[in-house]
Amino acid sequence: MTAPNLQFLIPNTQYPIPNTEYPIPNTSSAIIAAESAHTSGVYPKRPLAIVRGQGAYVWDADGREYIDCVGGQGAANLGHAHPAIIQTISAQAARLISCPEIFYNDQRARLLAKLIEVAPAGLERAFLCNSGAEAVEAAIKFARLSTGRPGVVAAMRGFHGRTMGALSATWSPQYRGPFEPLVPGFSHVPFNDLTALEGAVTGDTAAVLLEVVQGEGGVHPAQAEFLHGAQALCRERGALLILDEIQTGYGRTGKFFASQHFGIEPDLMTVAKSMAGGLPMGACLIGPRVGALPPMVHGSTFGGNPLACAAAIATLDAMRGHVPGTFRSAWHVTEALPDRAARLGSHLMARLAAIQSPLIREVRGLGLLVGVDLRVKVTPILQKLQTLGILALPAGSTVLRLLPPLVIEEGDLERVVDAVETVLAPGK
Repeated sequence: MTAPNLQFLIPNTQYPIPNTEYPIPNTSSAIIAAESAHTSGVYPKRPLAIVRGQGAYVWDADGREYIDCVGGQGAANLGHAHPAIIQTISAQAARLISCPEIFYNDQRARLLAKLIEVAPAGLERAFLCNSGAEAVEAAIKFARLSTGRPGVVAAMRGFHGRTMGALSATWSPQYRGPFEPLVPGFSHVPFNDLTALEGAVTGDTAAVLLEVVQGEGGVHPAQAEFLHGAQALCRERGALLILDEIQTGYGRTGKFFASQHFGIEPDLMTVAKSMAGGLPMGACLIGPRVGALPPMVHGSTFGGNPLACAAAIATLDAMRGHVPGTFRSAWHVTEALPDRAARLGSHLMARLAAIQSPLIREVRGLGLLVGVDLRVKVTPILQKLQTLGILALPAGSTVLRLLPPLVIEEGDLERVVDAVETVLAPGK
């Protein structure tokens, strides 16, 4: 795929990036060496230097093209270099970038109205922040403050982030172990086990925190009975239901939010990842069962900044197909992206399930959040896919996770399936 020239969308291009005393590395090996010299070491990096993206494609520094089914770990639902996002952030950066929430702002006001418009029923307020983990931290604090209770019940296999509160809600010992003791008051029950949840929610429980689809935990969708039971249980016993839609939101599962498949009305809902078209942004949406939040009880310096808010507005419009005609012709996608994710996701899962391979245990997912559960370790499979020009994710040690941008072309999705079949059914 040849990326279109989008320079006309960017104002002030006569001012190039200034030279610095450090030369810019321009090959994969040079970039890897330069970054390795000073990086923290906390990331298990693949030997690949990505320098450019367009739609569902990315390119490395040596010019090799890949179909991106990592999708920014769920942050690139709109794809890379979406022209509406480029224009919006360029224009807003020239107008105002920083404006803390001690002042009102036009972009923030517009975003809040649009966000509540697409949210599940009952969510009428929002706290804006910078990431999913921050949104989860806010939800936990608001639940404890509103109920006066300390307890939080979460699910086994769940993943909610790496800050101390979010990590306390996360189940895996791999993430928790090095940092214990964590925040007290957290407990875990098996996912989709309503009987266990009934036994865990007591008069000390402030909130039940659940993902609608467990992404990091292996791509396990929630059962409708479990979610409805959790909602009823929280209302009966005075706890609040927090839904983590950080990965499942913004069209990924075939609805704008995954909870809308089930008609669930959470008391608090966390969103992030694709919220601002790839820029860092998160939010905690708040329902009527959460009491009034007094000033200074929480805050964020960068939360709700005008640049991210402007990008988030453009994202909401693009998700719903409200894109100016000049952008549509450049992007080749005019339908609402949640509908597209539902259509393409059903086809993708059917094609993957049809692969005849003894290595495949199960294919599961919702929309374009798809997991292939394997009978072997997934890392070698990811490496083989990369050699075929496909980038994908793990979800645990044996699950291949696919998170393609929702703008991916049907033909490229077929190429993904063909590559998966090549590496999993080599004797075909």
